[in-house]
Amino acid sequence: MIIESPTPKMLAEVKDGVAWITFNAPEKRNAMSLDMWQGLGQIIGEIEKEESVRVLILKGAGDIAFVSGADISEFEEKRSNQKDRDAYEAAFDNALDKLANFSRPVVAMIRGYCIGGGLAIALNTDIRIASKNSKFGIPAAKLGLGYGFQAVKTLESIVGPSSAKDILFTARFLEESEALRLGLINFVVDSDVLETTVSEYADRIVANAPLTISAVKATVGEVVKDPGQESPAHINNMVNNCFLSEDYKEGRSAFLEKRKPKFTGS
Repeated sequence: MIIESPTPKMLAEVKDGVAWITFNAPEKRNAMSLDMWQGLGQIIGEIEKEESVRVLILKGAGDIAFVSGADISEFEEKRSNQKDRDAYEAAFDNALDKLANFSRPVVAMIRGYCIGGGLAIALNTDIRIASKNSKFGIPAAKLGLGYGFQAVKTLESIVGPSSAKDILFTARFLEESEALRLGLINFVVDSDVLETTVSEYADRIVANAPLTISAVKATVGEVVKDPGQESPAHINNMVNNCFLSEDYKEGRSAFLEKRKPKFTGS
């Protein structure tokens, strides 16, 4: 069964109790455009209604990337002022919120680059299975981007505060072996057996009792939840100021011009 998508850059189908969502922009290494973020949230909402679905799998089209980050080429048009930034963040937050709160297990099938927004997507799934030679990172500091409270909290909850700071301070890319050691991913397999491995993993979940699986997912979610820990106003302001800064303009320009940025802290 095909799930209707608002954009050809997002594909979705359901087969034998398993829903598949594909990030379908291989010519841009599946970089997330605004319509893809909007589409992701809408598609997850539709799949949530399908009672036959026992597992959701996310994957990227092609062999180069799961999701290589946000489509920075559209930032000048769609993320350069406060109004546009708010609309973009609303689509981003809605997609990740629906993903994080999807009622059934979610598996990320990661082949190649899993960077920035791609890693944010992956970290909001339940299980992450990657191929060898995959790479992981959050290059926000190379672009002058603010990285929001919830995204940092999710990263820190998985890798711990010290490793979260290392990943964000340096903006470096991690090989799959380091990602596995830190807990960013659960399993690493050869590229040629990645899809088979993920499909067999999903089938094992499908064969188990759905009420038990749902109860486990909900319980773990409550265990790790800290309802009193919300984003303080001064953190929101600091993140927002990044988007209003000259450094953000410089980061965008440097990326598009394929040069090193010259940040001034203003």
